[in-house]
Amino acid sequence: MNKDFILQRICIFTGEEIDPNSDEQVVSILREEFNIHLPQRRTLEESLILSCSEHEVIDLILQYRAVG
Repeated sequence: MNKDFILQRICIFTGEEIDPNSDEQVVSILREEFNIHLPQRRTLEESLILSCSEHEVIDLILQYRAVG
């Protein structure tokens, strides 16, 4: 999948434009829109990986970040 397509899918799930590379925006949207509280880890990436089964949007955010 290309990066623009992944971003469109993320925005559909969240209902707003976000920057998936922004740790602050990702944490905020997951808490506010999906009531997902990520486990504390050294990095947000680690927390997202541990929580990817919580909601499809987390997997999309990880894919977006991996595409670079």
